[in-house]
Amino acid sequence: MSVFDVILLFLAGFLSGAANAVAGGGTFITFGAMTLVGLPPIVANATSSVTQFPGYVTSTLAYAADIRHFWRQALLLCLISAFGALAGALILLALDNPSFRAMVPWLLLAATALFAAGPWLKPSPKPDHEASVGSLVGSLAQFLTSIYGGFFGAGMGVMMLATLGITQSGDYHKLNALKNMLAMVIAAVAIVVFVSGGVVAWPQAIVMIPGGALGGYAGVWIAKRVPQNVVRGFVVAVGLFLAFYYFAKG
Repeated sequence: MSVFDVILLFLAGFLSGAANAVAGGGTFITFGAMTLVGLPPIVANATSSVTQFPGYVTSTLAYAADIRHFWRQALLLCLISAFGALAGALILLALDNPSFRAMVPWLLLAATALFAAGPWLKPSPKPDHEASVGSLVGSLAQFLTSIYGGFFGAGMGVMMLATLGITQSGDYHKLNALKNMLAMVIAAVAIVVFVSGGVVAWPQAIVMIPGGALGGYAGVWIAKRVPQNVVRGFVVAVGLFLAFYYFAKG
């Protein structure tokens, strides 16, 4: 890596962590930065999962008090998420880079549209004391979402929060806690598959992870001073830029 690459990746990690702390969508930034420094799209996607994982862990820990009320019921969805993520990650590894590259702009457009629609997809509060997490429809929706998450993680959080809001009970904070917990499981399984498949670019990941940690911390400061719509607009612009970049390269 050149000095420029190191600076770009660190800044991308920082912006990703800050974006996730304020509005989400950090995967767009990490994936885009790694493709711009020359990593193949499959490697960039897999490495992005590694760089996002610490944020999923800390977000889950922050909701520990909420998760304590329903973690036993959530174990079924965790298991379903693990199998879905395994399937999605294996599907990714079964593709070659040209095949995945052809899919990337369409995936980015879909994920960007989903992310942009996020404010309208947030679940309405359901003031049940405990979240019910074991319905058949909810399990199927989570399985499909986790396949997508294992295959291509951009927009996964918004998608999951939307499906959980439709299929599960509980107020917004409990559903968000459940989403963070399931996202951590999906990312962990996908990372194991990607590491086993040898498609993680560790030097780039090591540069980006501390940037993401600092960005996540700074995101609290940003959230108090910058309107969420501004951050969301920036992430949407990055997603559209990357989509058209890949259309142009294709």
